[in-house]
Amino acid sequence: MQTEWAFIDTGHLSAAVNMAFDECLLNWHSQGNIPPTLRFYGWNKPTLSIGYFQRAKTINFDAVKKYDCEFVRRLTGGSAVLHDDELTYSLVISERDPGIPKSVTKAYYVLSQGILEGYRNLGVPAEFAIPEREIDQERSAICFEKPSFYEMIVDGKKICGNAQTRKSGVLMQHGSLPMSLDTDMLFDLFAFSSDEMRKRRKEKFAAKATSIKDVINKTLTYETMVAAFKKGFEIGLGIHLSPLTLTDDQWEEIQKLAQSKYATDLWNYYTTKERETIGTGN
Repeated sequence: MQTEWAFIDTGHLSAAVNMAFDECLLNWHSQGNIPPTLRFYGWNKPTLSIGYFQRAKTINFDAVKKYDCEFVRRLTGGSAVLHDDELTYSLVISERDPGIPKSVTKAYYVLSQGILEGYRNLGVPAEFAIPEREIDQERSAICFEKPSFYEMIVDGKKICGNAQTRKSGVLMQHGSLPMSLDTDMLFDLFAFSSDEMRKRRKEKFAAKATSIKDVINKTLTYETMVAAFKKGFEIGLGIHLSPLTLTDDQWEEIQKLAQSKYATDLWNYYTTKERETIGTGN
């Protein structure tokens, strides 16, 4: 018997609304107002999202303005992601669900089965990445440079990025499923010590990251991606997806959270520790 989940495709929205929507899903599921839910969405403008703990000093904000990008801090950790030509997904499910392991990496493995099946539906030969432990502990500021446990790779190259958080008894996972990658824009959005350093990092990135278009040499529509990954999650997770329709009050809650949190400089430009320093005047 398949487990019932809710499904909503919200189309292309602003960065602040997209992040507020994901947080509201987490809150509503914690409150028992919605079942486990899968959401698909896109972005009104190219958007650079940074992880919850990531410092904004690595970002070239002149380039953010140049490319007319939006900038937002996620509720989840991890490195920066350029959201552009992609399908983005998010899901919420109770940590107490019997199918969800307590281990972060094992939970990724379970939930990412839906992503794996989605790629298979598109003819993309993706597989799980299980990297060896590295002596080099360098952390990259840019997502897709290093695959994490149970993320997807094709021919050794990372093809998607995922992030997860657990709050109020709920696991929320969201991720970027790029149809194509604009590496020129991506690397212009970061501050480097020199143009030569930027060039070297871009070349290194090209050897470690890929996209659907690079693999199958086809340009896909957002709608094609939605259909493929919706079916993929149903098969991979053994679930049945039923439409979720939001009330006017729920939409209003999303809009208020977007404006009060995700559209503010205080949230986007400063980490929690930095905000505490600002609050104390130190």
